[in-house]
Amino acid sequence: KDPTVKNGLSMWVVSDNLRKGAALNTVQIAEMLVRKKLVKAA
Repeated sequence: KDPTVKNGLSMWVVSDNLRKGAALNTVQIAEMLVRKKLVKAA
């Protein structure tokens, strides 16, 4: 939960040897959440 933004969510993602496929998948999931209005783009 992000206390500075109503209905906000803070994420901290750290990985060693993150593969391009996993990074792309993360972006695609975030885009889908915005598209379905489950989260609001900054």
